[in-house]
Amino acid sequence: MRDFSDDIAALRRRLDEAHTYLRIDELAAARPQLETEASRPDLWDDPEKAKKVNAELAACTDDLELHAGLAGRIDDAETLFELGREEGDDSVEAEVAEALDELRSSFDELELRALFTGEYDDTDAICEIQSGEGGADAQDWANMLLRMYLRWAERRGFDVELDEVSPGSEAGISSATFLVNGRHAYGRLRSEHGVHRLVRMSPFNAQGKRQTAFAALKVTPFLEDVPDVEVDEKDLRIDTYRSSGAGGQHVNVTDSAVRITHLPTGIVTSCQNERSQHQNKDRAMQILRAKLAERQREEREAELSAIRGEQRSVGFGSQIRSYVMQPYQMVKDLRSGHEVGNVESVLDGDLDGFMEAYLRWERSAAAPAGE
Repeated sequence: MRDFSDDIAALRRRLDEAHTYLRIDELAAARPQLETEASRPDLWDDPEKAKKVNAELAACTDDLELHAGLAGRIDDAETLFELGREEGDDSVEAEVAEALDELRSSFDELELRALFTGEYDDTDAICEIQSGEGGADAQDWANMLLRMYLRWAERRGFDVELDEVSPGSEAGISSATFLVNGRHAYGRLRSEHGVHRLVRMSPFNAQGKRQTAFAALKVTPFLEDVPDVEVDEKDLRIDTYRSSGAGGQHVNVTDSAVRITHLPTGIVTSCQNERSQHQNKDRAMQILRAKLAERQREEREAELSAIRGEQRSVGFGSQIRSYVMQPYQMVKDLRSGHEVGNVESVLDGDLDGFMEAYLRWERSAAAPAGE
């Protein structure tokens, strides 16, 4: 039988590293207190606090159980290997090898967590898609991006709330706003913030010429409670309008849609997906507060702007990633250098490789020279 001792030792080293970056000792100490808090009979007197406590307890429990589960799987693989070696049973070699391969894959996925170093990487994400240069192709491209991110979120098991969709003047959409709910949603999606470029044979060009189109994704951490942001009602213009049908079954087609413009900053938020005008206004205000909080953070932290990239025109020379369908097939991120030849797979939501490559590139770029 093949000797798996070095493989098992390497996995145990990775388990020790996970113990550190998952903060297992801290979580183990915090769990009893969180459980006591969650079991208080008056907890739900304050629904916001109750939601926060339960979310913290769920995250704490998940990480502790994940670490314990990995440790148990390593023990099981090692026991099987030792028994097979002692009894000279080569028939278990394939089973041990498979178990170790699965463990390596699990650690590969888990180690992404060590790259989530931002203050808000653990939060939900507000995503806004905006079509740019390219006419009808750009509007179609914005719609393709919306589908791509919705498919990605579905693959990851995230919940998505499609808050607003504005149809394009010729095709596709001119803009869309959606909220991605799930642990590390912002940590993953912030790698997608920027301008995306599409090159293909245009279905809107009678001569079938190659066309370049641009659309942008803006990603903001969504904070349920933003106490440090005060909004003066005098600074707001609130418009109501009929919801468009671009979102299909997701959109409530009534006169209840709400658009809020924050006059001092020019920030605009809108929502058309809730059941009433009041609910749409509340959601639009919630998004506005989060965006104002993000603006304040960007003003305080120049480094965040440098990492995320300045807000540039949605056109030539500003893209973070190119999706080329003609004359060859290639998706390439211009920051990390990560590239994939299967464009259709990427457009179908296969984005994890790009997100991981960006996070590694970001860490490398932030590291002091010589490290």
